Amino acid sequence: MKMAMIVAMDDERTIGKGNGLPWRLSCDMARFKRLTEGDGYNSVIMGRRTWDSLPDAFRPLPERTNIVLSRDTGWSADGAETALYVGRAIELAFAEGSDECWIIGGSQIYEMFLDRVSEIHVTEVHTSESGDVKFPSWDKSDWRQEVVERIEPDEGNEYASTYSVWTKS
Repeated sequence: MKMAMIVAMDDERTIGKGNGLPWRLSCDMARFKRLTEGDGYNSVIMGRRTWDSLPDAFRPLPERTNIVLSRDTGWSADGAETALYVGRAIELAFAEGSDECWIIGGSQIYEMFLDRVSEIHVTEVHTSESGDVKFPSWDKSDWRQEVVERIEPDEGNEYASTYSVWTKS
């Protein structure tokens, strides 16, 4: 099972503001949906706050097994599998027969999985001081970057962005 991470961050590694995204990029949302749904059967792993930030109409994220990491042993939600630790989240994705498992946030979840993924899909949003939640520090020395697409701002994309795929060397 392939394990990958997907994240949008600004020039200062900001990924969130309050309980949501600090910008609106339709190109990034479409890419997120296309990649995490994939061609086969996929899972997404997220923290409880990320789950809570999803709009009701998209919770659970359709066409994917939704796995939520939470330290709260009593937490549950319709459409979500709950895991108390990283290994259990991976077991759930594997048991569901997932072809790909996508780590989708937030900050603590990204940090827990940085050494377990082989790819990181990054949308760099060309702005700064966007919010209060940061992507963890990341040593890129063992990773290779391939820039895939550059987007200029337009009616659906508030800021310019660069989409890259980082692959572990």
